[in-house]
Amino acid sequence: MVATPTYGATRDRVEEYFDRTATKTWERLTSDAPVSGIRQTVREGRDRMRAIMLSRLPSDLTGQRVLDAGCGTGAMTEELARRGAEVVAIDISPALVEIAAKRLPETLAPQVTFTSGDMLSDGLGAFDHVMAMDSMIYYEAPDLGRALAHLCPRVRDSIVFTVAPRTAFLMAFWTLGKLFPRSDRSPTMIPHSPARLARETAAQGAAGAITEVARVSRGFYISTCLEYRA
Repeated sequence: MVATPTYGATRDRVEEYFDRTATKTWERLTSDAPVSGIRQTVREGRDRMRAIMLSRLPSDLTGQRVLDAGCGTGAMTEELARRGAEVVAIDISPALVEIAAKRLPETLAPQVTFTSGDMLSDGLGAFDHVMAMDSMIYYEAPDLGRALAHLCPRVRDSIVFTVAPRTAFLMAFWTLGKLFPRSDRSPTMIPHSPARLARETAAQGAAGAITEVARVSRGFYISTCLEYRA
């Protein structure tokens, strides 16, 4: 995939934020450490979404190769490895990958390859499944369409991913946010509809279908699980 200016700029901003600004925040959020009430809702929402995404895969993944695209601190990676998968866990943030590698139980280490960089890299090879939890939420619809179309020839079964849903509340919140400068340089979630993403993916020549699996709304965590199958 040839990175477009918007995709490249967003990817670089996500890397800057998670690798240099928010590493400690995410390390704590994804641990058992006490957090504020707001962050607790995010933690609970993410746990629920992870369970939903994992429910789309077989309980026994022995012999299957799975890409954890945007592995963060490794919670999804560990669950996939426990099911027997050979996991390639990649994140744009080397700092988060380092945390994930340290947290992974030693007994599962032989099944997991950790790396940092672009989750769309051809060098990662082919997979039976791709899991992308909250790693595609910052990109514009055309870039997501290109990303899915680029991945699908290398995925034998499914791509399970999340986006921010295109609801009236989130659209108003997103539009309002664009009116003000962002002093913390944090990336901005972009709401999407499954229908729009399906059109963008088809426009890139991919013949698969995108279906909505479930939506999680827990306090400040609002996300929709989608599934792409050829």
